[in-house]
Amino acid sequence: MNSREQTIQVDQEADSRSFSWFRALSPKERRTFWSCKIGYALDAMDTQFLSFVIPTLIATWGISKGDAGLIGTVTLLTSALGGWIAGILSDRIGRVKTLQFTILWFAFFTVLCGFAQNYHELLIARGLMGFGMGGEWTAGAILIGEVIRAKDRGKAVGMVQAGWAIGWGASAILYALMFSLLPPELAWRSLFLIGVLPAIFVIFIRRFVEEPAVFVEQKRKEEKGAERASFTEIFSSRMISTTLRAVLLTSGAQGGYYAITTWLPTFLKTERNLTVLGTGGYLAMVIVGSYLGYLVSAYLTDKLGRKKNFILFAVGSMAIAWAYTHIPVTDPVMLLLGFPLGFFTAGIFSGMGAFLTEQFPTRIRGSGQGFCYSTGRAIGSVFPFLIGWASHDMALGHAIGVFAAVAYGLMIIAALTFPETGGKQLES
Repeated sequence: MNSREQTIQVDQEADSRSFSWFRALSPKERRTFWSCKIGYALDAMDTQFLSFVIPTLIATWGISKGDAGLIGTVTLLTSALGGWIAGILSDRIGRVKTLQFTILWFAFFTVLCGFAQNYHELLIARGLMGFGMGGEWTAGAILIGEVIRAKDRGKAVGMVQAGWAIGWGASAILYALMFSLLPPELAWRSLFLIGVLPAIFVIFIRRFVEEPAVFVEQKRKEEKGAERASFTEIFSSRMISTTLRAVLLTSGAQGGYYAITTWLPTFLKTERNLTVLGTGGYLAMVIVGSYLGYLVSAYLTDKLGRKKNFILFAVGSMAIAWAYTHIPVTDPVMLLLGFPLGFFTAGIFSGMGAFLTEQFPTRIRGSGQGFCYSTGRAIGSVFPFLIGWASHDMALGHAIGVFAAVAYGLMIIAALTFPETGGKQLES
């Protein structure tokens, strides 16, 4: 065997080992994996429809950009509340039932968006849809985190999270298809009506997905007199430090993400006069980068550990924010930079579900995970406003860089305060 053949064999063996964890999954674990991944993809698809139809709504209804922005802000805030409530529900009625309920919820109100007759009806329907959107993340992350064995938890949860990029890509394809086949005033409604698809998927979940064994055991103990779940326990003297530090970590990740993704397009269009940002090619680069970022981060969070992976992607996100706002670039270069932008800013979330799952005992895992991630989302949603406010006294690019650095810096500090939990066996 020559050296080239040996190299190919080594690469094939490494590739085989990298997916050996998935082949080792039981049928129950695989059904749960695909249910959560597809659920995330459908959640993302329904969520991203709005970003594509905003220009049509502005032209059709004559609403302002501020009105359109308010829809997005309201959705983020209601999704934070929905994630919090879903976490509590998942501890009470179960992870699978909560997942079913949240999917049906966001599917129903997405369809309702398609029937809105004016701006205020759409604002209300979209806001209510946000409850289910945020709740689905919480229920899905807890479910897959509890089902998969400890040593592979990061990879599995991260690859489930990658479903978001798939759903984002699906929404872009459906947008292009609907707007090429139908007039704009009908095309935007047809997109929201497609949002009924997740409701059909619930039938599969109801029939084939079971509650995690660790959760079933916890409920069995409660029936025999063990301590029952209480949401307020995450604020007890034993848990308050973990809760607050986890909120700081999730706030940093989401604050940095919203700071970059909300304002970078405006900065690059108005101050750099770049035109590539509105193209399908640039969007495709960001989406592909996001998907690969999720996958790479999923493997690294098990290989390097939760803390090192968070720090690596936080530093990468800060670097890409600096590059975008300080290095003069042309349209072709900006097209290529879409890949690392998606890779780092999305990949940072890949290890979040596994990490939060490992911070709380089973009886309050939903409450803790739902509260921390959702509160981080609510706090993070304020960062775009702060950048807009600060840009009155400093250059927009500088404001983006400062707030992105602050957000990811807070995340790094928070990560350093936690013990490494990769491979931790979940307790009940």
